[in-house]
Amino acid sequence: MDKVLFTGFKGKNNASSILAEQTGCDYILLTNSFAGLKKDIDKISEEYGYVMMFGVDKELDTTVRIEQSAAVNGEKHVSCLNLKKLAGTISAAGIKAVISDSPKLSLCNEAYWHMLRKYNGRAVFIHIPTVKYADRIFIDKLRSALPYTTR
Repeated sequence: MDKVLFTGFKGKNNASSILAEQTGCDYILLTNSFAGLKKDIDKISEEYGYVMMFGVDKELDTTVRIEQSAAVNGEKHVSCLNLKKLAGTISAAGIKAVISDSPKLSLCNEAYWHMLRKYNGRAVFIHIPTVKYADRIFIDKLRSALPYTTR
C-alpha cells in the first residue's frame, strides 16, 4: 500500500484545511502565497506514493471538481492517477464529481503544478466547496470516499 499525503490550504475557515486535517493521515497545510507554497512543497519528503490535494472553489456547492492537469507558463503536467475511478468512488458516496482538464491561473493550479512535477504525475487536486456548503456531512461523505483515510 502506497503511503499517501493529503494537503489543503491554511485558514481557520478553509474547507480544504478542515478536510485534510480530518483524513486521519499525514497532511500538510500549504501557505496561501505563490512563493510560500513552492517552499512548502519543496520541503515535502518524497516518501509518499502519491499526494491528494484539496483546494476551495467558491463557485462549487454540491459538486467536487477533480483536476486532471496543471499548467504554468505553457508547461502542462498531467496526473497519472486513475481519476475516473476516484470520481466514481466519490459519486458512489453521494457527492457529484466531475473531471476537468482546464487549468486556470490560480494558487491551486500553481500548487498542483509543483506537486505533479515533484511526484512525476502521482498527485491529484480536488476542488471542493467553501465551508458554506462543505459542512460536516459533506466532509464526512467525501472523506469516506478517499483511499487510506480513517473512517
